Amino acid sequence: MTAEPRPPAAAAPGPVAVLGPEPTWATRADVVVVGSGIAGLTVALRCAEAGRRTVVVTKALLDDGSTRWAQGGIAAALGPGDTPEQHRDDSLTAGAGLCDEAAVRTLVTEGPDAVRRLIATGARFDTADDGTIALTREGGHHRRRIAHAGGDATGAEISRALVAAVRRAGIEVVEHALALDLLTDVDGRAAGVSLHVMGEGRHDGVGAVHAPVVVLATGGMGQVFSATTNPAVSTGDGVALALRAGAEVSDLEFVQFHPTVLWLGPEAQGQQPLISEAVRGEGAHLVDGDGDRFMVGRHELAELAPRDIVAKGIMRRMRETGASHMSLDGRHFGAAMWERRFPTILASCRSHGIDPVTEPVPVAPAAHYASGGVRTDLHGRTTVPGLYACGEVACTGVHGANRLASNSLLEGLVFAERISAACLAEPPRPPAPAAPTAAAVRLPLPPPEARGEIQRVMSEGAGVLRSADSLAAAGAALAAPAPGGKAGEPGVEAWENANLLLVARVLVAAAARRTETRGCHWREDHPERDDAAWQRHLLVSLVPGGDGPVPSTRTTDDPTFGPLTPWPAAAVRPAPGEDPTAAHAAHHPAENSGDPEESTS
Repeated sequence: MTAEPRPPAAAAPGPVAVLGPEPTWATRADVVVVGSGIAGLTVALRCAEAGRRTVVVTKALLDDGSTRWAQGGIAAALGPGDTPEQHRDDSLTAGAGLCDEAAVRTLVTEGPDAVRRLIATGARFDTADDGTIALTREGGHHRRRIAHAGGDATGAEISRALVAAVRRAGIEVVEHALALDLLTDVDGRAAGVSLHVMGEGRHDGVGAVHAPVVVLATGGMGQVFSATTNPAVSTGDGVALALRAGAEVSDLEFVQFHPTVLWLGPEAQGQQPLISEAVRGEGAHLVDGDGDRFMVGRHELAELAPRDIVAKGIMRRMRETGASHMSLDGRHFGAAMWERRFPTILASCRSHGIDPVTEPVPVAPAAHYASGGVRTDLHGRTTVPGLYACGEVACTGVHGANRLASNSLLEGLVFAERISAACLAEPPRPPAPAAPTAAAVRLPLPPPEARGEIQRVMSEGAGVLRSADSLAAAGAALAAPAPGGKAGEPGVEAWENANLLLVARVLVAAAARRTETRGCHWREDHPERDDAAWQRHLLVSLVPGGDGPVPSTRTTDDPTFGPLTPWPAAAVRPAPGEDPTAAHAAHHPAENSGDPEESTS
């Protein structure tokens, strides 16, 4: 990727759009971390251990993020005969030609020691009879390399250990706080975040944490769909905040739909119970209504193929048979194995009237993980100086077009340590004063009923199956004004809805641009993978438009991200009297001359 020049003075950097009002109170820190999963808490611990004043901002309680919902485990080459090179190969295969190989190499080589440091922090993984870490296998892995805890409660154990360490370290935590906007100084560098504390924390109302280093670790955006494995807090807040701040995002079209989510009926909405990949790793079979193992013969690994292949296999079989779901059969495990290895899943199924010991479990794909996110380099830096991102909110290039099972916790851990190392390599400095945001557009707030409509539109038009027609219909629906011009009142629900709407629009724009099927992006009208045109990343930023900011997309030349542009495309602000589109084009020419070209949609 070709580096872009710094814009001239007339095009001062800064937020393209803002969501919340001006802060009425403030606190200061060296580092502010937004999010409290494995990524956020690891950054906070490493920075605090080095003497940096660190503040953690979290949307609910400290232990209420996505990490604690992770069942399967954390992948690393820890077992005899396994190597980082083998882990790398499995990750690259799952990523369907779009992984940044340098990022994958970083993940798998630094991963084993990072897991050992996590254990030293207090995480307790299940062990074999000889005292070594017990390892299992999941989809896409050719080796047993998944470390787990409590059978199927790995995330809960990791969260417990990190939360306990944060509390021992005395790190300041602001709970029940929704981050609204990035604060920047006059040069466009991060200067903190504004946030709304929801009445139960130490502060109340809209305030700010002023800090020269801001780390986004806000998790995913699964709530943009009707059915998801993500918790209610996963409303795309970090991606939306970064977009408004002028950062680039990448690969948002690659949303992983987990193949085996407990099917609760056609009307089920919100967070759905996950049936971990590890259940298939231990030998459970996917079967249709006649009991046939339909994945056998479709892939060499059958039920243990990468997730995108299994999800597509399930969807195809559902379409062939007219069924609403398939089934996961683990009756041959016996009660003792279910109770020992998968106690959480067993209890969840039984709470819904299904007993995996005696009957197959009904399953169907549901939105699970965003392989894309805020674009970063190998040290978590984004295209906005001073703004970092790690975990599911980030796009490091590790996952490509489809995440390998149990690589997510490892990515959060490894790149959190890299972010803290990058921050600590620079001397601490006081936060600069935040610049006024008068030039930024204040986004309108959707009405309360918008959430259900956004989720319906996205599930129907941009779910597992996509086409030009479905994506065009979704884009039109998302662009339509609220009936009667109704707007939401400032508050958490309206701000979350605005985040969901922005993320949905950008996701649909990217999915419409990518006219191929690759990884977890399935285009019915373009069913084949097209390496000649599309073995590259889509980069999206917001640019000023006549009716407010609009997504602008461009591509890399190949699967590597290349060096970060120090000044994001979206940060270009037109000079007085200058046309916004002309200003953007003048300062950021397209990076490649072939199809697809840079476009604003």
